[in-house]
Amino acid sequence: MPPKPQFTKQDIIEAAFTIACKEGFNGITARSISKQLGSSVAPIYVNFQTIEELHEAVLQYTRQTAARLMEQQEGEHLYDRIGRASIAFARRYPVLIQDLVFQPQPGQSMHEDLAMALEDDPDMKGLSYEQRRQVLLKMQIFQTGLIVMIASNQLDDQALELLIETGEDLLRAEHERNTHKEE
Repeated sequence: MPPKPQFTKQDIIEAAFTIACKEGFNGITARSISKQLGSSVAPIYVNFQTIEELHEAVLQYTRQTAARLMEQQEGEHLYDRIGRASIAFARRYPVLIQDLVFQPQPGQSMHEDLAMALEDDPDMKGLSYEQRRQVLLKMQIFQTGLIVMIASNQLDDQALELLIETGEDLLRAEHERNTHKEE
């Protein structure tokens, strides 16, 4: 009798991610993963105490996938690469986008950390932390709508142009407000 295949924690996470891409995070069950792997549910519970723990691992894997997409993007500025990556992610993983937008997960927003990181960005020069945070929040709100439209096949070719144009408009408007405050 051949030995039973052994599945690593990573194998289980990747199988669960594949399910989430097709069915959403609610599709991740011990039974669906065991079917995906062609095994019993035993390897799942050997590696994860609960399905919630596995969901967290899949969410972390999703974040890593998004980070890898961001690293692949070209763009002069970090916020530009994030925007481009979000468009690429929405095109590749529309079901995940819908889940992440309509069922937000903890720790998903990053505009506060990004506001700190962009302190030395040439386009953000002269803006306070709070102003940078507000611009990024507005960009995130626009970007969320944009990626939902991409994920639901309502928008395609114009997405990147709209994203860049709106980002530039938001930055310009904040700089103008800043200039008027100084006068």
